[in-house]
Amino acid sequence: MSEESVLPRIRPEIAALPAYRQGRQASPDAFKLSSNENPFEPLPGVLDAVRATGAFNRYPDATASRLRERLAARYGVSPDEVHVAAGSVSILAQLLLATSGPGDEVVYAWRSFEAYPSLVAVSGATSVQVPLTADARHDLPAMAAAITDRTRLVIVCSPNNPTGPTVGYDEFAAFVDEVPRDVLIVLDEAYAEFVTDATSVEGGRVRAVLARPNIVMLRTFSKAYGLAGLRVGYAIGHTRVLDAARSTAIPLSVTAAGEAAALASLDAESELLHRVSVIAERRDRLVDRLRESGWDVPDAQGNFVWLAAGERTLEVAAAFEEAGLIVRPFAGDGIRISIGEEESLDRVVEVAAATAPRSTGP
Repeated sequence: MSEESVLPRIRPEIAALPAYRQGRQASPDAFKLSSNENPFEPLPGVLDAVRATGAFNRYPDATASRLRERLAARYGVSPDEVHVAAGSVSILAQLLLATSGPGDEVVYAWRSFEAYPSLVAVSGATSVQVPLTADARHDLPAMAAAITDRTRLVIVCSPNNPTGPTVGYDEFAAFVDEVPRDVLIVLDEAYAEFVTDATSVEGGRVRAVLARPNIVMLRTFSKAYGLAGLRVGYAIGHTRVLDAARSTAIPLSVTAAGEAAALASLDAESELLHRVSVIAERRDRLVDRLRESGWDVPDAQGNFVWLAAGERTLEVAAAFEEAGLIVRPFAGDGIRISIGEEESLDRVVEVAAATAPRSTGP
């Protein structure tokens, strides 16, 4: 055996993991509806704030203190109860490393965010996937029943990516009562700003009303705020829990430009709310039209819709791509379509109508 054929040992569970697959890029004449990005340009003041951070030869503030203080004031907590990192998914990875290892279990709904299985595997823990209900919602009673003495963390994704429905506040509160106090509950709210259902769970209210130290809320500036390219997310939670996450974090992962852009985005909240309302209205219109075309679309509360195409997923996705619409297929399950430009809607509906499930009735 030659020396070149001998490679370093890789953990088997890591070697078996597929790499994260980003939504496909789109050609200039196509619509990219595969990554749940915001179709609007940066909010007013953001580009100027980023241009002002020109000292790229200097390290950024390792704790993003200005942003943490701003978010602390927003949620009525102390800065130590805020953690900022390179996207909310980074914080979830840190929380998993801090709580879960070999022999431990992590409970979450499935299908949900595709990074969950990989993040759990990297931590060394075991995934416990609880199927969604028939209407593509979290089955919280089943998730509570899946918790054992090996469970260290539970993830609740609301709105659920990629299917769209939210978890109700009352059902979440009842679920929290069923979860042991020493099990961490992560409420992943990457799309919370787009929610229009007033009965839905909301992390700020959860923290204020339930006041449980085992609940952490995750948010991001990537979606509604349109900073996907700068990678800034945050968590609100108990100081000791967030300190544990901070201890596992890669230092200096939030750039000065990212922090400045997030602060400027918070300054432009009135414009943000307007843009979010436009996307939500566009989403609701698309849901109605897709249902009229023959698809049984779940309640959509994020900036995307879900087509449960099942075994036809790749075939239907190919039809969208041929029409210049880059969507996100999940083989064997369905297709997630981000809400993009207004001009994309008619084309989406046209392809959806041509590929809608055929009736099997008499």
